[in-house]
Amino acid sequence: MTYADYLALDTLLGAQKPLSDLHDEMLFIVIHQTKELWLKQMLHEVDLAIGLVDEDRFAPAYKAMSRISRIQSVMTLSWDVLSTLTPVDYMAFRHVLGTSSGFQSAQFRELEFKLGLKNPAFLEYHKDIPDASARLKAALEGQSLREASHAALQRAGFDLGDGSDDAVSAAWLEVYRDADRWFDLYQLAEKLVDIDDALSMWRFKHVLTVERIIGNKPGTGGSAGAPYLRSTLDKRAFPELWSLRTAL
Repeated sequence: MTYADYLALDTLLGAQKPLSDLHDEMLFIVIHQTKELWLKQMLHEVDLAIGLVDEDRFAPAYKAMSRISRIQSVMTLSWDVLSTLTPVDYMAFRHVLGTSSGFQSAQFRELEFKLGLKNPAFLEYHKDIPDASARLKAALEGQSLREASHAALQRAGFDLGDGSDDAVSAAWLEVYRDADRWFDLYQLAEKLVDIDDALSMWRFKHVLTVERIIGNKPGTGGSAGAPYLRSTLDKRAFPELWSLRTAL
C-alpha cells in the first residue's frame, strides 16, 4: 500500500479535464471539485451529529459540528483563490461550461436539507439524475439537525407548543436564561449558530466573488446569478436561535 494507492491519486488527479486550452480553466475546476469533496465530508459529519444529538450525546456531537464549521471556513477562504480569476480570464472559457452551474450541486442541496433548510422545489432540478434525486428525497424526508435539536429540547421537558419558529424560540430562550442549568443544550445551540454563521459568510463571499467576476450576468445554469445569490443571504437553518437574541 502506497500513499498514491491509499488516496487513489491516479483517479483523483485524473478527474480534472479542461474543455479549453486556457490556463485558468484548471483553477476553476479544482476549486469546484475541492468544494464537492468538502461537502461530502460535511454530509458525513452532519449525519454523525444528528445521530449523536438523538442519543443526547452532546459532547461528541459538538466535535462533529465544530468540524462542519471549520470546513465551512476553509470553503469560504477558497473564494479568495477563485477571485484571482479576472473577468477577462473567466469570460475566455465560460462558454465551455454550457449550462452547468454550481446551482446544480446536489450535495449542497442535501446539506441544506440535512441542516434544516428543506425546500422541496429543489428536487425538480435533480429529477433526471436517479442517485442525486434519491439522496435528496431521503434528506428531505429524514430528520434534519434542526429537527434533532428540537427533539432534544422536548426530551429535556421543554414545550415547543405548535412547533412554530416563535414557539421553538421561546423554548430556547428558557435555555439561554438559565444556561448553567441547561449547559449541554446551551452549547448545542451555540454550535448550531456557528454553523449558520459560517454558512452565511460562505453565501456572502460567494455573492462578492460572482459580482467581481461576472457582475450581474445570469448564471450559466439559468439562474439570475448574483441577484439570486443575494436573495439567499437572509436564509437561516436555525432561525429560532437568532430571534431569541433580541428577547434575551
